[in-house]
Amino acid sequence: MKTSHALALATLVVAELVVSGWAPHDRFTWVLEVAPVLLALPILAATWVRFAWTSLALCLIALHASILIVGGHYTYAEVPLGFWMQDTFGFARNHYDRIGHLAQGFVPAIVARELLIRTSPLKRGGWLFFVVTCVCLAISALYELVEWWTAVATGDAAEAFLGTQGDVWDTQWDMCLALVGALASQLLLARVHDRQLARLSPRRDDARSTARS
Repeated sequence: MKTSHALALATLVVAELVVSGWAPHDRFTWVLEVAPVLLALPILAATWVRFAWTSLALCLIALHASILIVGGHYTYAEVPLGFWMQDTFGFARNHYDRIGHLAQGFVPAIVARELLIRTSPLKRGGWLFFVVTCVCLAISALYELVEWWTAVATGDAAEAFLGTQGDVWDTQWDMCLALVGALASQLLLARVHDRQLARLSPRRDDARSTARS
């Protein structure tokens, strides 16, 4: 992706952060929910010159950031889109968090796929698909552990961050949706991703040649 386009996406995400941080439903929950965005932005900026991501990966990262930011502002159980879905489809609860956990597999799948293809000996095929899926499941499991540790450490203050809404199977649903997202992302977007990666190859080869010389 061109630097100008990447800057435009970054500006949009920062603007969303500023707006969402203005009088959120719960400040503590907002910090917890947007923490991945606050970590990712400086990392992407610092590594951009050495590792320019494909436009697909960056657009998906920006989309995931937006989902987290909206969830942080309202808390996942109070997002208006989730209430609309609940009223329209007759759901028993606000399912906005399900969107977030589906994205938790869908987006990291392309990110992990790009990292592995560009920096490891792993080739396209069954093993790449399997490893990417495992990475997404590991991320989902780690997130659930972070929620648990936060709840243990802060008690009732983390209730909105947990967002179980009384569902005893919430953790299992979250990881299942991350798995579905990871599988769907690779099945639907692999060819598009490969085409974008192919356009990066000459630039990557030039960089390697320069480093060797």
